[in-house]
Amino acid sequence: MHELSLAGGILRVIEDAAAREHFQRVAQLRVEAGALSGVDVHALRFALEACANGTVLQGAEILIDEPPGAAWCLACGTTVQIQTRADPCPLCGGHQIQPTGGTELRVVDLIVHDDEPTQPQAAVGQPT
Repeated sequence: MHELSLAGGILRVIEDAAAREHFQRVAQLRVEAGALSGVDVHALRFALEACANGTVLQGAEILIDEPPGAAWCLACGTTVQIQTRADPCPLCGGHQIQPTGGTELRVVDLIVHDDEPTQPQAAVGQPT
C-alpha cells in the first residue's frame, strides 16, 4: 500500500506550507489523482484521514478529483482518452500510444484558516 507513503508526502507538503504561510488548520484539501497515476483513490483517502490526526489537516474535508487518462496515438496522430496504460487506441485499435495526461498526483488547492478551531462553549449557568 504505497498510498500511505503518498499521504505522508502530501501531509509534509501541507505542513511545510502551514509553517511558511502561517495558517493553523486546513478546512479543505483538493488532490488530483489521474486515472493513469497508479493511485488507489479509496486507499489514498483512507491514508490521508489516518495521517491527519494531530496535524493541520485534522478535520479537513478531503476531495480527490480523478481526471481521465489521455494519450497520443502514433498510428492515427490523435489524442484519445484511455482508462489504463495497457488500453489500445479507441479509434484505430493500435497499441503505439504515449500517455499525455492523467498521470499526475498533485495537491490542487487548500482552503485554510489562520485561527484555531473553535470549541463549543457551555452556556452561562449551565453545567459542563
